[in-house]
Amino acid sequence: MKKLFLFAFALCVAFSELALAQPYHIVIKNGHVIDPKNNIDAVMDVAIQDGKIAKVAKSIDATGARQVVNAKGLYVTPGLIDIHTHVFFGTNMNQTYSNGPNALPPDVFTFRNGVTTIVDAGCSGWRDFEAFKKQTIDASQTRVLALLNIVGSGMRGGKFEQNLEDMDPKATADMAKKYPELVVGVKLAHFNGYNWTPTDRAVEAGKLANKPVMIDFGGSQPTLSIQELYLKHLRPGDIFTHCFGQLGTREPIVDVATSKVKPFVWEAQKKGIIFDVGYGGISFAFSQAIPALKEGFFPNTISTDIHTGSMNNAMKDMLNVMSKFLAMGMDLKSVIKASTWAPAQAIKRSELGSLTEGTEADVAVLDLVDGKFAVRDVGHFGFFDYTGHKIEGKQKLTCEMTIRKGRIVYDLNGIADPVIVRQRPQ
Repeated sequence: MKKLFLFAFALCVAFSELALAQPYHIVIKNGHVIDPKNNIDAVMDVAIQDGKIAKVAKSIDATGARQVVNAKGLYVTPGLIDIHTHVFFGTNMNQTYSNGPNALPPDVFTFRNGVTTIVDAGCSGWRDFEAFKKQTIDASQTRVLALLNIVGSGMRGGKFEQNLEDMDPKATADMAKKYPELVVGVKLAHFNGYNWTPTDRAVEAGKLANKPVMIDFGGSQPTLSIQELYLKHLRPGDIFTHCFGQLGTREPIVDVATSKVKPFVWEAQKKGIIFDVGYGGISFAFSQAIPALKEGFFPNTISTDIHTGSMNNAMKDMLNVMSKFLAMGMDLKSVIKASTWAPAQAIKRSELGSLTEGTEADVAVLDLVDGKFAVRDVGHFGFFDYTGHKIEGKQKLTCEMTIRKGRIVYDLNGIADPVIVRQRPQ
């Protein structure tokens, strides 16, 4: 009996060693890894096995790996996270962003930009979230999360978004609690008027659901005080989006007379208010961003506010927005952090936004192209805002590869060996 036990034990050990010796599914070799959560900023290899990050180390044996990616000269980062998007697309032509024509299907813009996780910013409310879940969240390869609009019928435009009677904190919180893995917060957007009620109801919903709130301050004449917003209405961890906007109906964070960041803005960021770019169509101006960055005021999170009106204008896409911040003087590591680990923390999803071993393998492989090596060889790239103000940058980020859940979903130049063309999973 003892001999039988020893034989069985030895057999188990042998099988365990065999399992440990199985080759990785993907090994990314010789890329410059930037992983802000784990404070990695060096040339490293990354191994992926069974959809998870298996190992990050100086040298990983790729023998027998199903695919090897040559990332020499490229940057390897966690999959990018865009926390302000509009993706509840549909055919109801009078509903704008809520099951309407102004929103976009996620997979058409995410992977080609290294983005693996997006947050829909308030297109749906508690009344139509389940329709959004069925036709967009469940049907997308991209990880799609949601901020529920405090307006029950979502972002339908016009009178619907001005309806105080449809701003129900309890119903909003109840829906958030029903889908805690998908709903990451509450959104206020597009309300016009000198009225704190929409803000307070959104914050109340956030408190009931134990979720952060994202505030798009809409418009008001006279403008509502952002100092009062930050210091009296919002909580630490709540998000102020469109932070570099300069419109006549919203108070800006940079004093236009002095070109200095207002003192209470620094206080608010120190308090824990999250300043999000939320670029959009007309919600970002260099006249705000350049002086702010010059003073050292960086956004906590970089996001696009992508929709049909912004994607082909000054904003374009996530990598273009990130490149603008590089051009304004934000260092690469800070730009990557604001596009990966910081947004993961903002939406309280700490399992995302890093290359931590054992986490789901969402990875971006990026190239930082020098202007003098660009196709036109003009030595620089041009970046402009909606006002027509233009700046030049010497470098621009592009995406070479995106990996989602351990599978290559975008490979621009076939840098995987071998190249395996997979059909979308059914």
